[in-house]
Amino acid sequence: MSQGYAIELYFDPALENQVLKAWNVLARRQISTQLIEIEARPHITLLSSPSLEPLKLEGVVRAFAARQEPVPLSFFAVGSFPVDNNVLFLAPKANMALLQLHSQLCDAMRKEGVDVGEEFRPESWTPYCTVAQDVPKTRMAEGFCVLRDLKLPVTGYGVDIGLVEFPPVREVFSYVLGNPVEG
Repeated sequence: MSQGYAIELYFDPALENQVLKAWNVLARRQISTQLIEIEARPHITLLSSPSLEPLKLEGVVRAFAARQEPVPLSFFAVGSFPVDNNVLFLAPKANMALLQLHSQLCDAMRKEGVDVGEEFRPESWTPYCTVAQDVPKTRMAEGFCVLRDLKLPVTGYGVDIGLVEFPPVREVFSYVLGNPVEG
């Protein structure tokens, strides 16, 4: 049974590989392997909800993606949230293109009657790319040190938007940004 759905922004292959490199270093050091084990894909979560309707949203997301251009991304910092599951992430510069993409997606979802939760509303959303989760508290500092050794910033583009169901992570659909909708 699904616990939820998320609409995610995926990266170009070079940027995705940079993030995967971080995942692999953390896994080799036995700091965190969960993202690899659940077969997640590097991403920025644009919206998440326990009750999205994939069939209802597929056409909306496809049309939305067709109207967008790839989004420039620059991950410049390492961070963590003060939550129990000890997440480490890469933080992108919140440029206008990324903020507009997110805001326009939220508007499109609201028009479809989707409740955009508080943490994903444009005025409170924090973009980030998870690189480790469920890190033992005693290993958080080491995780930060490993990530700090990345040659930041790492840059690239957000090029696809997809809907995933979790757990386990399963991509329901994804669409390339700027790819015209076929009639």
